[in-house]
Amino acid sequence: MDSSSASARLRAFPSVRRSSPVTVIPLTGQLVSANSPVCSFRSKTVSLTSAVSKRSNWKLQSAMAVQVTEKGKGKLQIFESEEDLSVSLAKYTADFSERFVRERGAFTVVLSGGSLIKSLRKLIDPPYVDSVNWAKWHVFWVDERVVAKDHPDSNYKLAYDGFLSEVPIPPGQVYCINDALSAEGAADDYETCLKHLVKTKVVDFSAASGFPVFDLMLLGMGPDGHVASLFPGHPLVNENQQWVTFIKDSPKPPPERITFTFPVINSSANIALVAVGAGKADILHRALGNGQSADLLPVQMVSPEGEMTWFLDKEAASKL
Repeated sequence: MDSSSASARLRAFPSVRRSSPVTVIPLTGQLVSANSPVCSFRSKTVSLTSAVSKRSNWKLQSAMAVQVTEKGKGKLQIFESEEDLSVSLAKYTADFSERFVRERGAFTVVLSGGSLIKSLRKLIDPPYVDSVNWAKWHVFWVDERVVAKDHPDSNYKLAYDGFLSEVPIPPGQVYCINDALSAEGAADDYETCLKHLVKTKVVDFSAASGFPVFDLMLLGMGPDGHVASLFPGHPLVNENQQWVTFIKDSPKPPPERITFTFPVINSSANIALVAVGAGKADILHRALGNGQSADLLPVQMVSPEGEMTWFLDKEAASKL
């Protein structure tokens, strides 16, 4: 089976016109130049007390991204606005693209739905639209609704309209689901596609875990703490054998979906978890706060073998 036969086909949609770019240079905890990396690959550890103190003072850092590392929770970057967040997220993604294309000749990136696609909009503006090596990108979805690709609920359509239609990624390297199949069939087909791409070394693989390793996974989070189509209290959060599974009773419509499982998500080399808006404040307080709960939220089960970075705007982080 080649990649094009594994449901990696694009359906043409009208192009989306974009306004002229706004150049914003985000600041971290110290003054940085426009060319300085936003994300450091070196691990830093601070005490829990120090972390709480830094988080509580983020409001004092006007127009800054405050970076905090807590063991098991990843690095936090909190931005004054969603605009600043989107600028930083674009550089973060472009830097990983450059790194992995240089190291392995390809860049495997996993998208989710929701507001994440809007937050990627700076990638389709200069300098990234011209400098990123789009021909080396391979694009996947962490979950998808089992609907036609031109359906308003389709994560593929959302990504195509807001991002993919504006960049020259080869159509055969965009791996959408086969929407002619049932939920179970689409999940099996997508897993078969991934195994083929592992065999051909497009997607990396962990011999230790037995799961694929994506270079970068870009995740959103629902207001109930769900990630992908893995919902609180649903038995699929405990699936640990399959790479891709299906759900027919999603508590959020539409009910039929396919989704990566947690072993695949957590095998990622890098994960960015993006949350914006006041509607995410309560669940972020529960997920990242110091309270103890017997029941883990799905977002709390995201614990990659690689590095995880949280991208939050000040409204989402308002209760941390």
